[in-house]
Amino acid sequence: MSERRTELYDLRVVVDRIEGRSVCGMRPGDSFEVTCSSRLSIPDGGHVCLYALSAVLPLLPAAQRAVDPGDWLATDNEVACPDPEERLIMRIERTGRSSTPTDELT
Repeated sequence: MSERRTELYDLRVVVDRIEGRSVCGMRPGDSFEVTCSSRLSIPDGGHVCLYALSAVLPLLPAAQRAVDPGDWLATDNEVACPDPEERLIMRIERTGRSSTPTDELT
């Protein structure tokens, strides 16, 4: 019997722009990656604002999955940090695919 596998997209979340005043210390181009279903990686010396992360976190599992081309997740990839004065805008990018044995996922 063949092993069941789950195919998920690997993601990069990039600070696209800041339309207000930056107070969290992040800058356009800063990023982090989500790979192998649940591994979050931050480049050396970088950081992610907890509030920006809280805004994008609920969308990441959906962005990892293949969706119908007509689904809004197929085209809408920007997320705003909840700080109204900062207006930090992040972009979710698909960077590749990971295949994981389904039994290894929770």
